[in-house]
Amino acid sequence: MSETPIEHSIQDNAAGPRKASGDAGSVEQHALTDQIAADKHLASKQAMRTKGLGVKLVKLSPSGTV
Repeated sequence: MSETPIEHSIQDNAAGPRKASGDAGSVEQHALTDQIAADKHLASKQAMRTKGLGVKLVKLSPSGTV
């Protein structure tokens, strides 16, 4: 299964430092919980676009008698 850009971004942000500062200034990333919430929100929006109900109904029949 291929990785989406948001999943790749979350992994990169988790591997990097939370806050960085240098001569040019400082940088702070969004909190990981905010990134995960954004990923869940985008995944739910994508799920709403797909066709179907997300539930598969299957009729089961016994293969033999007991």
